[in-house]
Amino acid sequence: MTRRKQAAPDQITAPAGARRAASAAAKGASVKAASAKGASAKAALVKPLTARASTPEPVDAATLREIFARLSAANPEPRSDLEYLNPYTLLVAVVLSAQATDKSVNIATAPLFAKADNPAAMLALGEETVRHHIRTIGLFNTKAKNVIAISRILIEEHGGAVPRERAHLEVLPGVGKKTASVVLNVAFGEPTIAVDTHIFRVSNRVPLAPGSTTDKVQAGLEAIVPEPYRLNAHHWLILHGRYVCKARKPECWRCPIADLCRFPDKTPGTG
Repeated sequence: MTRRKQAAPDQITAPAGARRAASAAAKGASVKAASAKGASAKAALVKPLTARASTPEPVDAATLREIFARLSAANPEPRSDLEYLNPYTLLVAVVLSAQATDKSVNIATAPLFAKADNPAAMLALGEETVRHHIRTIGLFNTKAKNVIAISRILIEEHGGAVPRERAHLEVLPGVGKKTASVVLNVAFGEPTIAVDTHIFRVSNRVPLAPGSTTDKVQAGLEAIVPEPYRLNAHHWLILHGRYVCKARKPECWRCPIADLCRFPDKTPGTG
């Protein structure tokens, strides 16, 4: 009988199954190490996203009053950039201004309003003629339909007059909360604030009444604007946002409220 040679103590090896398990474990550890190394290298190449430690708190009541006092002093009698003749033409102009500049609307409405400055005259022109006049404005097909539909409703349900009730305005074709607010403020002198992209930006930047939606900003502003400034607050804020506190490069160097504004990324120079 031939005896199997016994291995020396330092040559003793594990059973085959154990060896395979150990090999797999070692391979897995190697893969994990390589993966971790790769992830570390990738993280080093990618600039991490950062957020400000905190959002500036809204200005206090005294600062808010000073802000509007300065805006008032800089522009004592603000008015809309839209050109109109009466509440009806204002309503039409605001409807046409959706996704369009006030300048482009004014160019289109000057000859249109010369022919039709009331619902009956607009209906007499007809949709095709209205469409022709506003063809340079975005969404002109839909807007022409809305102008004619609005004119018909005003005649049939409101005696040809623009209603002063928000609920009646907001159900008109192409009219929403913002358009209704503009008409109520500009045509009828109600102290409401129509929050567009400019007012939304200014309110969140300063910040006055920060909010994640236009409705929240409107509610916040209408609750805090000091009484003497409520009627014209809409104009001051929209004009300030349009011409000074611009979206891409705010002109902070000429801003009358720069020292009161808490926006941290102010534009430093004049270029």
